Amino acid sequence: MKGDANDPKALIAEAYRIDGITAEECRSIFLDWALSVPLEDSTRDRLKALIARHGTDAPDHPMTDVMREGLQGMEAPRRRGGWRSRPRN
Repeated sequence: MKGDANDPKALIAEAYRIDGITAEECRSIFLDWALSVPLEDSTRDRLKALIARHGTDAPDHPMTDVMREGLQGMEAPRRRGGWRSRPRN
């Protein structure tokens, strides 16, 4: 199956067709999808489009939850540790 610009490998679309798919399986599929998004493209925009396409018809599907979690994680970046976060004397 061929996808489109937001889901070129149709990984997300296929997840919605699998009966009884678990959240863990959806996370694995989501990771594969996310790793295939070119760095120069907006993952956030693609994800919003996919949620709009699939999430409205299947709001309780595990993939919808995983994509929402992914989008929320992008919008709330966490502070990183390391030497830059340590107080200076």
